[in-house]
Amino acid sequence: MSDDKKTKKGADYGAQQITVLEGLEAVRKRPGMYIGSTGASGLHHMIWEVVDNSFDEAMAGYCNDIVIRLLPDHYIEVQDNGRGIPVDIHPKEKVSALEVVLTKLHAGGKFGDGGYKVSGGLHGVGVSVVNALSTHVHVVVHRDGKLWEQEYSCGKPKYKVRTCGKTDRTGTTVKFRADSTIFETMDYSWKTIIEHLRQQAYLTKGIKLTIIDERTMEERGVDSSAEKYDTNTYQFYFEGGIKSYVRHINKNKEKKHQNIFYVEKQVENTLVEISLQYTDDYTESLFAFANNITNPDGGTHVAGFRVALTRALNSYARRKGILKEKDQNLTGEDVREGLTAIVSVKVPEPQFEGQTKAKLGNPEVRPAVEGVFGEAFEIYLEEHPKDAEGILGKCILAAKARAAARTARESVLRKGALEGFMLPGKLADCSSNKAEDSELFIVEGDSAGGSAKQGRDRKIQAILPLRGKVLNVERARIDRILTNNELKSLIIAMGTNIGEMFDISKLRYHKIVLMTDADVDGAHIRTLLLTLFFRYFPDLITQGHVYIAQPPLYSIKSGKEVTWIYNAEALEDYKKKFGISDADLQVAEEGDEVGGVAEVDEVEQKSNQKSKIANQKSAKLNIQRYKGLGEMNPEQLWETTMNPDNRVLKQVTIEDAEKASEIFDILMGSEVAPRKKFIQTHAMTVENLDI
Repeated sequence: MSDDKKTKKGADYGAQQITVLEGLEAVRKRPGMYIGSTGASGLHHMIWEVVDNSFDEAMAGYCNDIVIRLLPDHYIEVQDNGRGIPVDIHPKEKVSALEVVLTKLHAGGKFGDGGYKVSGGLHGVGVSVVNALSTHVHVVVHRDGKLWEQEYSCGKPKYKVRTCGKTDRTGTTVKFRADSTIFETMDYSWKTIIEHLRQQAYLTKGIKLTIIDERTMEERGVDSSAEKYDTNTYQFYFEGGIKSYVRHINKNKEKKHQNIFYVEKQVENTLVEISLQYTDDYTESLFAFANNITNPDGGTHVAGFRVALTRALNSYARRKGILKEKDQNLTGEDVREGLTAIVSVKVPEPQFEGQTKAKLGNPEVRPAVEGVFGEAFEIYLEEHPKDAEGILGKCILAAKARAAARTARESVLRKGALEGFMLPGKLADCSSNKAEDSELFIVEGDSAGGSAKQGRDRKIQAILPLRGKVLNVERARIDRILTNNELKSLIIAMGTNIGEMFDISKLRYHKIVLMTDADVDGAHIRTLLLTLFFRYFPDLITQGHVYIAQPPLYSIKSGKEVTWIYNAEALEDYKKKFGISDADLQVAEEGDEVGGVAEVDEVEQKSNQKSKIANQKSAKLNIQRYKGLGEMNPEQLWETTMNPDNRVLKQVTIEDAEKASEIFDILMGSEVAPRKKFIQTHAMTVENLDI
């Protein structure tokens, strides 16, 4: 670009282009910056922001009773018996402190002295963001013997804070309705709310938490929660706190020792609370929290805990003569196999990485956790020799398996080196060497693999067909994984290695797509692969690299037009839209060739399609149900499932790591009774089961 053109273009950029958003306008303009998204997770985040304020009161010792109500017309009400938000006039803002808290970002009792010694909120944007993103908010404060209230609309107060009666208690009640023009859905999940708040109740022992669903049956009908959540009132109270939490997580697992370890101690301004128990699992289940906020990426508290755990177990094993050689030590990986642990700290000024609070950064927390846990755990091992024996037996077995895995891994790498780092022979690789552009389709069977290889975009799409059902890694250690041909091929193809040598920077494809048949076997293979990724490659999921392909279930042929339909619900919608009955549909014989392709959206866009179908009813429409990807020819598979312009991919995410771990343990673990109970509970909710 020439200097003249640059000057001319730059002249349009001046002070008038600088936009200043007043008050809460910025929140309404960019809601995702404050609550993560405007989808279901963001909608539920609105509840967490309000409830967190009540838990802050509880952690400060002023509240022991919280009630959450789901009301008709998408209203949510949160009530506590804390001190009540202050209502006196703020010295700087010259309006009630209640109005300041509800209308100003970065305002609250979490900055400076005298408000909260410990709180979950750090940035002070919680309840003001809820106010900004709600069409209606009504706050009632019980304080100083009086009732105070104020209402807001889209973040703006309707009137000044006013008294509306007398009271003999203290506390705050916040009632809000999220703005349906901002959120993609207004449907609250009863199951999600219960499970999140149960976790919070575990983390704040001695608090009574009540959740009540007062929605109409019609409003609850959109909730797909499991049957076990069908009652409209839940109440949680855990005197044991995180010790009860560990017991809950391990309820379906085989324990290596019966006494659950627990310690709680204050070191200067840091309160450390840790509980753990070992099971027969092959992976670690560690959940870290700072001020009741979950930290999926760990932080200084997790680092301190892990160092102390490894040191304590090695020290005890040497004293008892279990480890005799000088260079023989249990590694961190050895002592974490089968570990279920909760590490919870409460600090006055938490330093999180970003608003999502995924990782704790306070340097003073590490030595506090290391000291408290190390000392208490060594005493526990001495006082419970039977438990110590079970724990060390598990760790030493893990060390032996690690040595076997190292041998197997070196064999894999050595073989690769001898072959010039050749990729698996069954892999049809893409030509692009840019990982961010490349996609790996993991396909069930050679038949579907053949169609996918012929129909793909060879530049960016690689195909890896898997034969049969892969190993269930929930019941296998890493050494068995590395000797399994199918999984070994997948690991080499991805390029990340596995276990302690895992390196996500070497990932060769930024989209890993599981593409299996739409039947029971396909679902089973997909679950086996998801188990592998969740247990051994969790970073690939959390960083958004794992997807599930959505091949069509049906094709409907009307003359030369073909409509692809992706699920049973879409089929019913199609039939209703065009007034088609089952009698109008003629099931295509297996092997019938289906013609050209038209997406459902394309059909809907054609104004004359309805009349075409009506005219051809007498000849009947051909409908074909696809059970396997191999039934499609390469062109059809490309157009419906692999073409980036048309396809539907579901990204795999982890909303609740503890719940996900529990489900994998039930479905894929060695215990039969929990799996049988799960199947009996959910049997009636299964649709279109192919037997």
